[in-house]
Amino acid sequence: MSDALKKAALDYHAFPKPGKLSIELSTPAESQEDLSLAYSPGVAEPVREIAKDPENAFKYTIKGNLVAVITDGSAILGLGNLGPLASKPVMEGKSLLFKRFAGVDSVDVEVESDSPEHFIDVVAAIANTYGGINLEDIKAPECFQIEKALIERCEVPIFHDDQHGTAIVTVAGMLNALEIQGKTAADAKVVCLGAGAAAHACCTLLVSAGIQRDNIMMLDSKGVIYTGRAHLNAYKEEFARDTDDRTLTDAIIGADVFLGVSGPNLLTAEQLKTMGPNPVVFACSNPDPEIAPALANAARDDLIMATGRSDFPNQVNNVLCFPFLFRGTLDVRATAINEQMKLAAVEAIRGLAKEEVPESVKAAYGGADFSFGRQYILPKPTDHRLLGAVAAAVARAAVDTGVARLPYPANYPLASVDDC
Repeated sequence: MSDALKKAALDYHAFPKPGKLSIELSTPAESQEDLSLAYSPGVAEPVREIAKDPENAFKYTIKGNLVAVITDGSAILGLGNLGPLASKPVMEGKSLLFKRFAGVDSVDVEVESDSPEHFIDVVAAIANTYGGINLEDIKAPECFQIEKALIERCEVPIFHDDQHGTAIVTVAGMLNALEIQGKTAADAKVVCLGAGAAAHACCTLLVSAGIQRDNIMMLDSKGVIYTGRAHLNAYKEEFARDTDDRTLTDAIIGADVFLGVSGPNLLTAEQLKTMGPNPVVFACSNPDPEIAPALANAARDDLIMATGRSDFPNQVNNVLCFPFLFRGTLDVRATAINEQMKLAAVEAIRGLAKEEVPESVKAAYGGADFSFGRQYILPKPTDHRLLGAVAAAVARAAVDTGVARLPYPANYPLASVDDC
């Protein structure tokens, strides 16, 4: 990052006042009567109603539109374990995106924790304050244990965005790319470089979406995850293959898909050249992908390529998913975010990419003309239709699968953030 960009980033967070969020009043607080209703003695009435029936918290408090973004700071973006306080700008940024794109009120919670068990206990103890919890930047494999335990212990939906948000957007783009390349999910051979939280979630959801588990080859820093390899954790074991392949060079020969959720510059042009015809390459390491787009396109003129960066076509960006997924979840008071809700989000996102792009989106990108194809497999984050499409699909799936406490709203989908 250049010195000028570093300064701009720091100034953005420091001015006009520190941070990216503030708290605003939603009710009058000017007169003595206002204050007597807001606090003592008036506040006693909703307290009594909630004590009678906890569901009344949704009627009388912010709970129904409030998501906590919670972390231990053990895996901050691409920066590693820098601790919970250092993660606060990222968590505030996540809360900003919730509000900006879906009208969801959000607060960040950074937990000083010395063990997964302690983190779980802390989050479980405060979970009922919120309508939902977005776990963020927690390292693997602890993140798997943490999410599983919290889902079991909490009555509000728990969602680890680094896993499932990444997976939803990746799978939506992947299915569209395979379709454009004339390939089917059932037959596609996938090589996944990376075996952490995002990789596991992406491959698990790919299987739910039609990719054959036996057609997925997963690699970690030690090479191919194969049956019988020593010291594999339970999550890697799920994708162990009975194969003689041991390296990326071995595994990628004839592959239809390369999914990179690992590190920079780990896929060479020579390896890319050995993939099958019309390959799909998702090089999602940030800020530097597993192979640079210029190098990849020079090596293959028949590929579709996606990265995690906004300055290249086909950005795999979690913001296409998590604000709208939580919007739909909250609006029907879902108690969980299940596989069917994730797949509903996948279909809504990939379907939107096939529709005519609004002029407002084109204008936001300098008048560029987008249409479904190799350079446009996912909607842009500024596409206002994401709110209605994804939230509605998720809400409907929650109702249809029995995890919603409210019926599907008659006036759904919402038109804009202002309607939330």
